[in-house]
Amino acid sequence: MKKFLCVLALLSCTYATFSQGKSFKITGTLISEEDQSFLESATVYLETLKDSTLVTYTISDKNGTFVLDNTTYEDSLNLIISYIGFETHSQIIKIGKAPINLKNIALKTANVLDEVIIRSRAPITIKKDTLEFNVASFKTKKDANVEDLLKELPGVEVDEDGKIKVNGKEVNKILVNGKPFFGDDPTITTRNLTKELIEKIQITDTKSKAEAFSGEKGDSENKTINLTIKEENNKGVFGRVAAGAGTDDRYEFAGMANIFDNEQRISVLAGGNNINSSGFSFGEIRKMFGGANNVSFNSSGSFVIDGRSFGGGEGITRSNNAGVNYADEIGSNGDISADYFFSGSHSDNATATERENFLPESRYFTNSTSNSTNDTDSHSANLAFDVEIDSTFLVNIKPSFRYSKSATTFERQEASRDESNTLTNQSETASFVENTGKNFNNSVDLTKRFGAGGAFIKLAIDASVNANESDDFLNSETNIFGTDPIDIIRDQFTEGDQNTNRLTSRITYRFPLEAKKWFLDFQYIFETEKRRDIKSTFDFNESSQTYTDFNDLLSTNFINKNERQSPSVKLVFNSDKMSFRLGSGYASRTIENSDRLRPELSLKQNFNFLELDANFNYQFSPKSSFYFDYDYENEAPRIAQLQPFQDVSDPLNTITGNPNLRPSKEHGAYFGYNSFDFQKGTGYYVYANANLTQDKVVSKTAVDENFVRNTTYTNVDGNYWAYVGSNMSKDFKLDSLQTLKVRLGLSANVNKQINFNNEIEYAAVSTRLNPSLRLTYTWKKLFEIRPNYRLSFTRTRYDLADFDDRNFLSHNLGIQTSTFVPKKLEWRNDITFSYNPNVADGFQKSAWFWNSTLAYSVLKDTGTVTLKVYDLLNQNTNAQRTTTDNYIQDSQSTVLEQYFMLSFSWKFNSLGSKGESRGSGEMIFFD
Repeated sequence: MKKFLCVLALLSCTYATFSQGKSFKITGTLISEEDQSFLESATVYLETLKDSTLVTYTISDKNGTFVLDNTTYEDSLNLIISYIGFETHSQIIKIGKAPINLKNIALKTANVLDEVIIRSRAPITIKKDTLEFNVASFKTKKDANVEDLLKELPGVEVDEDGKIKVNGKEVNKILVNGKPFFGDDPTITTRNLTKELIEKIQITDTKSKAEAFSGEKGDSENKTINLTIKEENNKGVFGRVAAGAGTDDRYEFAGMANIFDNEQRISVLAGGNNINSSGFSFGEIRKMFGGANNVSFNSSGSFVIDGRSFGGGEGITRSNNAGVNYADEIGSNGDISADYFFSGSHSDNATATERENFLPESRYFTNSTSNSTNDTDSHSANLAFDVEIDSTFLVNIKPSFRYSKSATTFERQEASRDESNTLTNQSETASFVENTGKNFNNSVDLTKRFGAGGAFIKLAIDASVNANESDDFLNSETNIFGTDPIDIIRDQFTEGDQNTNRLTSRITYRFPLEAKKWFLDFQYIFETEKRRDIKSTFDFNESSQTYTDFNDLLSTNFINKNERQSPSVKLVFNSDKMSFRLGSGYASRTIENSDRLRPELSLKQNFNFLELDANFNYQFSPKSSFYFDYDYENEAPRIAQLQPFQDVSDPLNTITGNPNLRPSKEHGAYFGYNSFDFQKGTGYYVYANANLTQDKVVSKTAVDENFVRNTTYTNVDGNYWAYVGSNMSKDFKLDSLQTLKVRLGLSANVNKQINFNNEIEYAAVSTRLNPSLRLTYTWKKLFEIRPNYRLSFTRTRYDLADFDDRNFLSHNLGIQTSTFVPKKLEWRNDITFSYNPNVADGFQKSAWFWNSTLAYSVLKDTGTVTLKVYDLLNQNTNAQRTTTDNYIQDSQSTVLEQYFMLSFSWKFNSLGSKGESRGSGEMIFFD
């Protein structure tokens, strides 16, 4: 490792030797020739004379002022000023040492016909709520994909998992020519489409199609990117295939093909592997398809993408996947999209945990080990129809279907000891569970506009039907020691049948008080849910050698009904720079539970409460904005918390509901401010969130002398949490080849929890501080290094004298390097170091994790041969510490270990006006 770091340092020093160009500073003020008014948000940029290469650019401020400062090797540059509605201004500027002040520059109003015909070459154009980038103005490496392009845009950040942020706000949707591309999965789009296909990138606040049609403001805290494809690239076939084999029988394969025929698009993909991947998000395949809009990971590497499971459990996962996507137009006023996806997985995992449990006057220790095997197959299908009946009436219909089947084998051993190391209880459990799930959902939106003032009426209906069937075989033995020892032996079969029907309807009428500015929104929401939960448990009968003895205590037959009605009214204001809303509603909820096995436990309760919400958004300039939101909400207790049924399925923890629970009342506030200077590449954003909860529902547990628990629920006051974070970024252009990006982050939170420990109420206040630093040094076409460091410090204080205050500290260091010489070879390294000094003895406290990849481009850059080394130092670990108010737990489970893999990928592309085949190579990093 030391030798490797020395090599990195030597490379950095070598590449740091460079020559400077000439520095310049150009200023001026833009005004309208017609009325002498200042022109804000005009694009001002400099190009080279010989090949129109972009040198630098900026946006004029509210006073029409602009500043251009940078370095160049050119003696003269072309200054171009572009502003919608005005003629483009250009002039040649001689570059010298002295600052250049152009004073007032008057722009002429454009001829409307000329404005339609002439296509702007400005690198950035601001159109009301849309920020538009001209792709030709941004230089990238050869055959770059869209993700590579996005990394070059000002204010845009792309992390290693492909998640995109614009000025600190997350991108949750990417469209191609205004339509979804393979199920709204951003990284499938950004890593599969190449830059040469794209003409413009447009960034707006995220809106649904119904919101855009009705003229409502979108979600200002999330962004949508629309990729406009060049007209000549809207017809043809392109895609990639790849496969790899490695040591320890590791393998991976995947392929994707896309057919574009103007508005019609068809995409097909398939993949498989046994390296904890979705089948198309590793190495070359990861660059092809990527992750997804919503991804959740577990500690072993298996994950869920937009509700699609890749790896049914933890540990080592083998998966196979296939899917198809279709999009087209329906006549002249409609769109259709559809997709089908299959995912299958097999996973094995072993886990060991050590837990220290805290009681007010003592503590006890629980150790456990477990082994599991899981097989899961799932199918999903989605449709979307968007039809404009006429220019004022839009219909959106989105049906979807899910089917999954899984089988899980599970074994667990657990033992608890007191402070003197005396065994108090132990258990062994073995189970086999089969689950079958079916889900159908349909969403319908009807939007009707009235007049030109912004009035509309909108009806949204969301209905779903869910059915789940399970067969559960359980064999367990629990030994409780002490003065009155008990042995609980179970050999049982449980047949489960759960059905849930949901309906949510929302009708909104917008009444304009002032056309297109002031509105009153009247809304009524009706929600109803009916769930039937049947679990029939049978004990093993020794005489018949079958499961025939009905177990009344462990069986259930519930019918739960949950109904909510909520009328509300909101005052809404919208303008180009500012928007706000102030609303209030009244919610009435009825919860009813019918217990067919124990009628005396049936209940029905009504809850009524007031709801408030306020939202304010102000755009100071194209470079900065402010956002504030406040909500007052009530949350009714769950039926499982209210129902006085005694759940004895866990012999060591009996759970009983409390029918006297009150709804929780929550105050939540959020604010955010962001600012970005496009020219200087400097930006920062600050955000804060706070929540205060009254009558929070918490669990209340009593622990006996054998550490057997009895749990119920109660209400408490005084719970709160607050969070504040900030990020600052600065780009340094060292010269025309070298850049340095600096990213600083700092976040902190405080959390007060009122809870119970062995029926004694206590308060715990936790504070956490997380500073971080990320650097990116790039020497174009030669070298890139991205070191990062993150520190996490947590402190918890208790108001119980018998509870010790706790401090935790962890360090995380990462280094990513990329070398692009010689020309067709790319060498990438991803190194992480984690240090957690707080884990228990026997668990690994620190580890280096190093992945390395060599990729060589062949076949005229249409093919790539890749050698990948996973966990080069063979130190991979997922040891982790979990802390709560009642315990500290250390755990470690099965992880993917070191392997070497050789892969080959090939990509094809016939897009173009003449359909000619074009190669498009790409250097790849496996991680």
